[in-house]
Amino acid sequence: MTVWLDRVTGRVTMYRLVTLLLGITGIAALVLSLVGELFYTPLELIASAAVALASTVVANRVFALVFRTMPHLESSIITGLLLFFLFLPSLEPAELGTLAIAGVLATASKYLIAVRGRHILNPAAAGATLVAVLQLPSAGWWVATSSLLPVTLIGAFLVLYRTRRLTMGIVFVAVSASILVVRLTTSGQNVGEAASTTFASYPVIFFVGFMLSEPLTMAPRRWQQLAIAALVGVLFTVPFTIGPVFLSFEFALVIGNVLAFVAGQRRAIRLSYLGKRQLTPTSWEFRFQPERAVAFRAGQYMELTVPHSRADARGSRRVFSIASPPTHGDPVTFALRMAQPGSSFKRALLDLNVGARVRGTSVGGDFLLPRDASKPVLLIASGIGITPFLSQLGRDRAAGVERDAVLVYTVGTVEELAFRDELSEERVLLLSPARPDDLPASWRWIGVGPVSRELLAAEVPDLGGRTAFVSGSPASITRARAALRSAGVRRVRTDYFTGY
Repeated sequence: MTVWLDRVTGRVTMYRLVTLLLGITGIAALVLSLVGELFYTPLELIASAAVALASTVVANRVFALVFRTMPHLESSIITGLLLFFLFLPSLEPAELGTLAIAGVLATASKYLIAVRGRHILNPAAAGATLVAVLQLPSAGWWVATSSLLPVTLIGAFLVLYRTRRLTMGIVFVAVSASILVVRLTTSGQNVGEAASTTFASYPVIFFVGFMLSEPLTMAPRRWQQLAIAALVGVLFTVPFTIGPVFLSFEFALVIGNVLAFVAGQRRAIRLSYLGKRQLTPTSWEFRFQPERAVAFRAGQYMELTVPHSRADARGSRRVFSIASPPTHGDPVTFALRMAQPGSSFKRALLDLNVGARVRGTSVGGDFLLPRDASKPVLLIASGIGITPFLSQLGRDRAAGVERDAVLVYTVGTVEELAFRDELSEERVLLLSPARPDDLPASWRWIGVGPVSRELLAAEVPDLGGRTAFVSGSPASITRARAALRSAGVRRVRTDYFTGY
C-alpha cells in the first residue's frame, strides 16, 4: 500500500498535488451545492472562487514586478483556493471585496513579511488575520461541514503522507479534538455528539492537512514541529482576543509560524559558487564557500535559493542534504541527481558561473546519528541517498570518532557508484548489477539489489542490535524499511524530503 501511495503521490510536485486536492474539494463543494447538500448556491461558490483566485494571481504578478522576481503561479493559486475555503461564499459586493483584500494581503505577506526571500507566515492565514485586524468580516471556515469531511479527510491524509508529517498531524488532531470534545461535553453534549461536532463543524482536518503542514513555514527539527503542533492545537480551541484580533483559527497558525521562524535559521547564509564535478552519468556535486561558517549537524539539509528566469512549478527554492562534514569555514557541498528532463532549478544550478552568489534560506532535519558513537548503526543508501552518510562518516573521521557502522550501498548500475574514494575507509556492503573493478579493501560486493530481509540477516548477523538509518527515494526507503521490519529491526530512521 505504501509503495502504491509513494508512486501515485510522487508523480507530481507537491505544489501540483495540493492544487489538485484543493481543486477536487472545490468541485465536490459545487456538486454538493447543486444537489442541495450545501448551504451556499453554486453561483456564490463560483463567484467567490473567481475573486479569490483573481486577487492572489494578479497581486502576485504585481508584487513580483515590484520586487523584480519571478511570480510563482501555483503558489498563488493554492493561496487563492485556501482563502476560498476560509471566507463565506457570497454574491454581495462588500463580502467579495473583503475576500479580494484578503487575497492581496495574503500575497503581500509573502514579499513583505519575509526574511531572505522566504515568507514567515502561511499566506492564507496571514491574509485572513490582517483582514480581522482591519475590522473587516472575518474568515468563516465554511469548509468545516460534514458533507465535505470525507473529501477533506482524504486530501489531508495524502498531503500529510507525502510530506511525512502524519505524526505531526496526529499530535495536532489529538490535542485540539480532545479539548473541543471536553468543552462540548461540559456544555451538555454526549461524547459521541461532541466528537461528531468537533470534526464536522470545526476545520480540524482541513487546518492540519492544508495549512499547518506547509513545509516553508515549519520548524526545522521534528521535536520542534511536534511541540508547535501541540501548542497550535491548544490555541486553536481557546476563544480570547489580543487587542483588536479575536484568537481565531488562522491567528493560532500565525502564532505557530512565528515560533517556527524563531526556532529556525535566522542568520543569512550567503554562499559563493566554487564549481561542480560530475560524479556519475546522472549526478553532480556542487561546491559553495560560505561567507560565514554555517552551523549544521551532519545529516541535515539546507534549502537553497537560486533565482532564475522561467522557473517551473517547483520554483527557485529546493532542499538538499549537505554532503560535506560540518567543519568550520570549509566549503559546503551538495550532490544531486540530474534527471532528464530536469527541473528549471537544477538547470540553473548547472549553468551557474564560478563566483555566483546564492542564498541558503534554512537548515534543518533530524536524520542524525546517535551522539554516543558506541551504539552500532546500519546505514542503507540508495543512489544519491548516500549524501547524508557522506557528511556523517566524514564528520566522524575528522573528529577521530570510531563508530561501529555498516553501510549498505545500492546502485542501479555500476556507473552510478559515487564517492568511492571518499568512502574507501568505511565498511561498505555494495549491491549493484555487477561487481565493480578495484573496490576498496574495506568494501564487499554482495550481489544485486534491492535490499531484502534474507540479505540483511546473512550479511549483518547482529542486525537486531543496530539502529537503522535509510536514505534514498521514497520507493527505495519503503522497500528497505519493510525488509528491516521483517528482519526484526525496530529502530529505523528515514531521510527523504518531498516538500514544495
